[in-house]
Order: sequence, then C-alpha cells, then structure tokens
Amino acid sequence: MPEPIELHFWPTPNGYKPLIALIEMGFPYVIVPVDIGRGDQFKPEFEKLSPNRRMPAILDPEGPDGRPISVFESGAILQYLARKSGNRFYGDDERARVEAEQWVFWQMAGLGPNAGQANHFRSYAPAMTPDQRHLSYGVNRFTNELHRLYGVVDDRLKDRDYVAGDYSIADMACWPWTRYPSARGIDLAEFPNVAAWVERVGARPAVIRAREEGEAVRQGAASLADNTADAEAQRKILFGQRARR
Repeated sequence: MPEPIELHFWPTPNGYKPLIALIEMGFPYVIVPVDIGRGDQFKPEFEKLSPNRRMPAILDPEGPDGRPISVFESGAILQYLARKSGNRFYGDDERARVEAEQWVFWQMAGLGPNAGQANHFRSYAPAMTPDQRHLSYGVNRFTNELHRLYGVVDDRLKDRDYVAGDYSIADMACWPWTRYPSARGIDLAEFPNVAAWVERVGARPAVIRAREEGEAVRQGAASLADNTADAEAQRKILFGQRARR
C-alpha cells in the first residue's frame, strides 16, 4: 500500500488544484491544513517545503528515487502528480502534453494573478485604505485584464469541451479560478462557453469531493476559538508581509 502524499492545503483556488488532481488520479493523500489567516505559511516547518512561504505544497514520501520529495507551486505540483501517475490527465504524447502545459502556464501567469488582484482591489482594498480615490485604477486595470482573459478561454472553448482538448491538468488549474466570477467583476453570461465548462468540470465527482473536503477544512478551523484571527489581523498577515531578514 503506497504511503499517502501530504497535501499542505487551504481552501483557496491554488489549494484546490492539487487536491482535485490527487483525487482524480487516485493517489492516497492526507490533508495538512495551512491556515493562511493565522500565518501558518510562515512557520519554519512549512518553509522547508515551500521557500516562497505560499500554499500549497506536497510531501511525497515515495519520490521518484524512492526517497521523500517536496514540491511547491501549484502548477509544478500538477505536473509532478501527472508524471507520477503515468501521464494521466497529461497526454499520451509530447504534443498533447505541450497543449496541456501551455494552458497551465497561462493560468499561472495570467488568469490566477489577475483574478486575485481584481478580487483584492474589489473586496479587500476598500477596507484597508482610508484614501480610496485611486482604488478605481486598480479595480479597472485588473478587472479589464481578467475580462480579456475570460474572452480568450471562451473562444478556446467554442469547439471543445475542455481547455486542452481532453480533460486534463489544464482544467484542474483553471477551474478553481473561475469560481465566484461576480466577486471579480465578471458577468459569466457574457461568456457562455466558459459558463458551460464551469458546470461541466464542477459536476465531476472528484471536483465535488474536493470542494466538500475543502469546506470541511475551513469549518474545522473555524470551530477552534483560538484559530480565528480578527479581520484586521488577517489582513496584516495576508497583505502586509515584506522580506524577512
């Protein structure tokens, strides 16, 4: 019986990506919560796995040479798990793998960062700065770029069910970042192909299970009285970090 892979996780879009992959690929795993509102990502034991101090990360006790290996960055984790699974959800040949990889990197470089920034300027920034005269620039800048990216993937999905053709790690990478579009200023009715794809991927049993497990992690943390920081403290932890020297 293989040893379970440790998934150091919090229920955010990036956290859901490897959780979905672990379930889809059939790997045994155990979730290790990393409560980013409390600052768990800055603990020394987590930094050993993720030098960037960002979640998620995995620890595979049975790495490629039989020894433990840790991987950080959600896109790299998806690629690692796909290779470990025998290229499941990755493609049977180099052309198919390139097709999936380019959309994983598209998400990592474009969709994720712009969706995150749009959400930040819309949802968090108004409560963090008394002078809001300049917030509209950030809101417009990132919402407009996110709107453009939705248009890119909507065009992509005109003649296919999934981003890279067959269901793949590209869909696992992109789908979590398309949840709650209205919070990021996106009306999904403008992008019918994306809307259909969101429903299609979201109906997969592995994705449903991942969402349930993620919510259980969130609820478990919320049930502990000393596990809940106030909103201002959380904002300082999430958005006030500088290099540590």
